[in-house]
Amino acid sequence: MAASARKKKEKKKDFQKAKLKVGKTKARPDSFTSTSFKAKSIVLNPQSLATSAPSPTLQFNHHLSLLTSKSENQRRDSLAYLTTAVASGPLPQPLAVILEKIRPLLLDSSHAVRQQLNKLLRALPAEEITSNAGSLILLTRAGMTHLSNDVRLTALDAFEWLLETAGKEVVGIAGVWVKTLKCFLGLLGWQKNQDDNAENSKWSIIKQARARLAGADKIFVKQLLALTLFLDAGIGQQEQELSKLQPSTFPLWHTQFHMLPHRPNPYGYLNLAGAARDEESEAYEDRLDRQRVFKKLALAQVEDGLEQARKEGGEVGRAAAALRRAVNLGMMGFVE
Repeated sequence: MAASARKKKEKKKDFQKAKLKVGKTKARPDSFTSTSFKAKSIVLNPQSLATSAPSPTLQFNHHLSLLTSKSENQRRDSLAYLTTAVASGPLPQPLAVILEKIRPLLLDSSHAVRQQLNKLLRALPAEEITSNAGSLILLTRAGMTHLSNDVRLTALDAFEWLLETAGKEVVGIAGVWVKTLKCFLGLLGWQKNQDDNAENSKWSIIKQARARLAGADKIFVKQLLALTLFLDAGIGQQEQELSKLQPSTFPLWHTQFHMLPHRPNPYGYLNLAGAARDEESEAYEDRLDRQRVFKKLALAQVEDGLEQARKEGGEVGRAAAALRRAVNLGMMGFVE
């Protein structure tokens, strides 16, 4: 009986009229939507009334300006357009202007943007990279020392492309040879303190640095291969140098030494009008000078590091073997 009385009471509530107090409005339902707002104006984006499409140069410049957009999708799509435009015809802008816009994206936080940037770099004309390599090496080296592992890997890809495209010119730029060697010694953990003589403590920095990073082996192998390419470009015997050892045909003796130079600013290494340089910021355009500096600053550390890396085997051991060959061939016949 109690249950039926309660049900009758609940049904009766549905038909009871709510008593409103004076000065108070009726309670609004939960699904109420206010429509009291008024639109004062409607703003439309400016529309172009031109009957012809913008020229390819204007479109190229427009996408260059979008590389600073806050949207990573916009930056990626603009890089994709620039890649297609560069690969399909002559450059609408000088390469120096293009590099000035795309260089900062080497440190971009988006993986897709950096991957598309590497595709754009490989589409650029290789013959023009040699005279603009100096503007790329600084940010590339900054990316190699970035805190993010992903940024390091893409920066190493760009570094390898730069060496494959203009390696001889890169190692001859002022400050590149010594600073890049020190950079690699720091990345690989092969810097040795003067007061560190113990065999175990010598390699403690390697274990600590690689234990802190996830996927350290992948980065370590990539760094070893990049250093191999760098040493091949710096102290490896190039085809041009091998041709100098071949006998010339009389009466053309040593003709290559009397030809006009093919690179820009051929006497820049003399630093006739620049500020005084120290050993670190000097330009080493001669292979013998680079061998001397490499032996003085890095040879002992690299050999000790390679011995340690060889024991690990696997991909690390194979990369260390390739670097060992590059060091042996590069220092072959060197006499101070």
